[in-house]
Amino acid sequence: MALAYDPLFISSEKPAMEVNSPPPAILTQDELKRIAAYKAVEFVESGMVIGLGTGSTAKHAVDRIGELLRQGKLENIVGIPTSKKTEEQALSLGIPLSDIDAHPIVDLSIDGADEVDPDLNLVKGRGGSLLREKMIEGASRKFVVIVDETKLVKHIGGSKLALPVEIVPFCWKFTEEKLRQLFEGCGCVAKLRREMGKPFVTDNGNYVVELYMEKEMGDLRAASDAILRLPGVVEHGMFLDMASTVIVAGKLGVTVRNKDEIS
Repeated sequence: MALAYDPLFISSEKPAMEVNSPPPAILTQDELKRIAAYKAVEFVESGMVIGLGTGSTAKHAVDRIGELLRQGKLENIVGIPTSKKTEEQALSLGIPLSDIDAHPIVDLSIDGADEVDPDLNLVKGRGGSLLREKMIEGASRKFVVIVDETKLVKHIGGSKLALPVEIVPFCWKFTEEKLRQLFEGCGCVAKLRREMGKPFVTDNGNYVVELYMEKEMGDLRAASDAILRLPGVVEHGMFLDMASTVIVAGKLGVTVRNKDEIS
């Protein structure tokens, strides 16, 4: 179910906010994602090393970069894919690829998000690529997040959908239970992600435990630290203070909000 759009998210009077003409009401969610993605690609310049995100919204951005390369409007781009799926897409579009071993500093990353709170904290990784996303986007000078308005929440976990945690397969039930106990006071339900009845396996050969919270977690940094201290945990899907810019496409048009606007 789509979340109600929070008008407070876009009503800032700060000058860095940008609102374009509203799109027609008949636009689908996928079309809104494409609008946000195309806006994000405006940040891309020739000669950049670009982190290429994963997911239905990021796919539009990768397509657009490939299109601009074919048209000669962009040159000498190096893409760093955040998943095998994105790698396959980028190669099919003729985007030259590398990795962060060769390019430890990424000029710009563009990716979607599953949740965005008013402080531009994110939940990402419901598609299973959270570890590579966090590594590449954490190495980026600028991280541009592209979403449609349904991804805006009042607090992390506000969608009541999964907070993914990547874990090692060894004794996964033990780790799953420790994660549930950690957030028992939040009404947490922990479930191993499965596909076709079998554990979902990430590109890194790991499993994913999905956490569903009935209540707010409180201090997000404390929650992050507590998750990462558990043996068996590899990484979690909270991306705290990482987004430089969030682009939202919705009924009020395309809205751009920058991290440095937030007091």
